[in-house]
Amino acid sequence: MQRVADQQFLGHPRALSTLFFAELWERFSYYGMRALLVLFLVQAVAGGGFGLDDRTAAAIYGLYTAGVYIASVPGGWIADRLIGAQRAVLWGGIIIALGHLLLALAGTLAAFCTGLAVIVIGTGLLKPNIAALVGALYPEGGARRDAGFTVFYMGINLGAMIGPLATGALAQRYGWGVGFGAAALGMAVGVAWFVITRARLAGAGAEPTPHPQGQAGSRRDLQRVLWVGVLLLALALLFASGVTGISAQQLRGATVWLILAFMVAGFGQMLLGSGLNREERGRVLWLLVLCAASSVFWSGFEQAGSSLTLFAERFTQRDFAGWIVPTSWFQSLNSIFIIAFAPVFSALWLSLGKRGRDLSSGGKFVLALLAMAGSFVVMAGASGIVAGGAIAGPGWLVATYLLHTWGELALSPVGMSAATQLVPSRYSGQAMGLWYGSLSLGNLVASLFAGEFDTSNLAAMPGQYLHISLIQAVAAAVLVLLLWLWRRGAKA
Repeated sequence: MQRVADQQFLGHPRALSTLFFAELWERFSYYGMRALLVLFLVQAVAGGGFGLDDRTAAAIYGLYTAGVYIASVPGGWIADRLIGAQRAVLWGGIIIALGHLLLALAGTLAAFCTGLAVIVIGTGLLKPNIAALVGALYPEGGARRDAGFTVFYMGINLGAMIGPLATGALAQRYGWGVGFGAAALGMAVGVAWFVITRARLAGAGAEPTPHPQGQAGSRRDLQRVLWVGVLLLALALLFASGVTGISAQQLRGATVWLILAFMVAGFGQMLLGSGLNREERGRVLWLLVLCAASSVFWSGFEQAGSSLTLFAERFTQRDFAGWIVPTSWFQSLNSIFIIAFAPVFSALWLSLGKRGRDLSSGGKFVLALLAMAGSFVVMAGASGIVAGGAIAGPGWLVATYLLHTWGELALSPVGMSAATQLVPSRYSGQAMGLWYGSLSLGNLVASLFAGEFDTSNLAAMPGQYLHISLIQAVAAAVLVLLLWLWRRGAKA
């Protein structure tokens, strides 16, 4: 009877519905706001925006998206050591909602950037820990756990699909503040749902790992974390206010070096200071290769919220019989395609496995990079039309996002798995931190590429997109060579 009572949400524990809808609304808010961010920053002041140039807007976008990923590293630690996953998700959602509300009400760039920093902190708490709670519902592991995560990821993509559709339509009709406010409302709905149904989780993630120094040690560490959070918000406010004299581009450059230093230190410690044997060091080196390939891939993928969004706004046919398609709607294509093609890719991998032709993680990364390279060949064709004085049809962006999605389906599911499987279990947390570091680095590089596009020099645009394509293709070729060398060494 207990088993029947537990399986009340699509054949899974009822508690999965708590996490499914909370994550759906969090992704609604994240992708809904992300679809507006660069458009709002470059919009002229008379149109309600801040009138920033493309380079500055792209740098702010890159810092924000990179921050979301890297904040997941301390966010996971805070939940594990200080407050537990349930409280991390709850407080993370509340902080995210407050951040979006700040964006909706912000009258200055300083207040707006503070809102972005608040969202980064909240997402760092929520993002890693809500997934950890899903895993905690299936202590037995196995295929049922995998199926539970599949349902959970469907919630992610439903939220990511609906968010840009809703916020974009509202922003176009009622103004930017309403669009950002919709993201805040969405997260508030997610928090309310989590609070109302939280009892279904029972003890899963309710408490942190006991602190070696007891409650006094936990309180001391929590106070330190709170002071660090206040300091980060103060720094964000100082930067945005212009008091420091540091531009967004300069801050991005410094952040790139900080993340590179973090990754060098992390990999260096595992390779040189952890007593690994030769085979284990080889696997860590392969993880380093995959992290590098990941950064290259996401440097292309994250053009979606920056250069591709501006291309859709400025150079794409969106007028259909007097109705203007909101620019943000193009960012829903990725999630629509994921929902449509995820079962296809799953069936493909299973079919290859049954025939003994299962692709390795490296092989799937190669396919992802080639798909990304092809997507920017498509964009070079679209920008060639624009350089010739015409407007590109929407089909060019549809094809680009389709290739992006195919690449994501080949790379993203295996990336996190490889990050934990390639290293000894005692370093799995460190490996996940390095994986998130690769995503952050990719987002920052993406913003660097996006800032180089110049609307006053349209003739250069096809070459710039081909440059991104070439980087992806070269990375794929290098990975193929390394795969060959790896297999040759394994045989030897």
